[in-house]
Amino acid sequence: MTIQFGYELQARDGKARRGVVHTPRGDIQTPAFMPVGTAGTVKGLLPEQVRATGADIILGNTYHLMLRPGAERVARLGGLHAFMRWDGPILTDSGGFQVMSLASLRKIDEQGVVFKSHLDGSEHAMSPERSVEIQRLLGADITMQLDECIRLPAPHAEAERAMQLSLRWAERCKAAFDPAGGGRALFGIVQGGTERDLRLRSAEGLVGIGFDGYAVGGLAVGEPQEVMIRVLSETLGALPEDRPRYLMGVGTPEDMLLSVAEGIDMFDCVMPTRAGRHGQAYTRFGRLNLKNAKHAEDLRPLDEDSDCPAMRDYSRAYLHHLVRSQELLGAVLLSWANVHYYHSVMRDARRAIEEGLYADHVAATREAWARGDESAA
Repeated sequence: MTIQFGYELQARDGKARRGVVHTPRGDIQTPAFMPVGTAGTVKGLLPEQVRATGADIILGNTYHLMLRPGAERVARLGGLHAFMRWDGPILTDSGGFQVMSLASLRKIDEQGVVFKSHLDGSEHAMSPERSVEIQRLLGADITMQLDECIRLPAPHAEAERAMQLSLRWAERCKAAFDPAGGGRALFGIVQGGTERDLRLRSAEGLVGIGFDGYAVGGLAVGEPQEVMIRVLSETLGALPEDRPRYLMGVGTPEDMLLSVAEGIDMFDCVMPTRAGRHGQAYTRFGRLNLKNAKHAEDLRPLDEDSDCPAMRDYSRAYLHHLVRSQELLGAVLLSWANVHYYHSVMRDARRAIEEGLYADHVAATREAWARGDESAA
C-alpha cells in the first residue's frame, strides 16, 4: 500500500513539537532543516554528502529551475529526483519570492506575475496555475502555493492587499492541484506582514480552503528577531495541530531554536552554504570567521567531537589557507560542515523535546554560543 502524506505528532514540550512527516519517498523527522538545492544542487555538496549530514528532505526552486534548464525538460529527463540523484522528498517553493526579489520589470495583477528573467531578460508569466504545473513537472513531493511576498516594514493597507491576493491565489492553486498518484502534498502560505489581524485572517482563510501543511511566509526579510517571534506566537495557534508548520527562509541556528519553541516544524535557508562560500563556519562554539589571521596556525579542527569529517578532520589553519587562497575546497568543506551543524541543531532539539527539557536546552545552547571558543572564535 502506498504511504500517503501526513503528520504524526510524537511529543511536545510547551509549544515545541517533535513529530514525523510521512511521505511516499520517506519520513521527515521534525523539527527539520531543509538544505536549499536552488538549481538542482545543494551548492558544493554531493547528494550522498547531503544525506549523510542528516537531511531527510531538500528544497528545489521553481523560479530558477523553470528558467534553466526548464521544467518541461526536467520532466522529460525523469523528474528532479532522478535528474539530481536525490531519492528523498523534495519541497519546491512556488517561485514567488524570487520573482519579487530577482526579476526585473515585473507586473503583478490578479492573474499572476509577468516578469523578465534575471538571466537573459526573456519574458515569462507565472500564474497560480502555472506555478503548480511547474512544480508537478519537477516532481515535487511538497508543492507550495504562489503568494506575494512584500518587503517589510510595509503599511497595513499594502500588507492587507498582498495577503488578500495571496488568499485568492491559494484558492486557485488548490483548484489546480491534483493529489492523485502517490500522496503529493500542497502547502498554503500565511501572509500579512507584521500585523496580527492580517496574519490571523490569512491563517483562517487558508484553513478554510484546506491544505496538507501550512507555511509562514514574508518573515526573515529584515525585521528584528523579536518581531518575527512575536508574529509566530500570534499566528501559529490558528493553524491545525495535525498539519506540519513551515517557516520559510529561516534562518540562523538561534532563529530556528526560538521558532521551534513557538511550534514550527520545518525550516529552509541558504545561509549554511552561502556562509561556507564566504569563509564562515557555524559550530557549537558559535560562528567562526576562517578569514581571520588568528586561525593561520591553529591546528585544531572546527570541532574535534563532531562526526562530520569536514568539522573533525581538517585544521582551522588549513581551512584558513583554503579560504584566503580562494580554493574551491574551502567552500566545499565549510558548506559541508555548516549543513551538518544545522542538522545537529535540529537533532538536539528533537531530543530535548522528547525529554521535556527544551527550554533548558535552548538556554544552554545560547549560552554556549555567547561564551564561544574564547581562545580562537
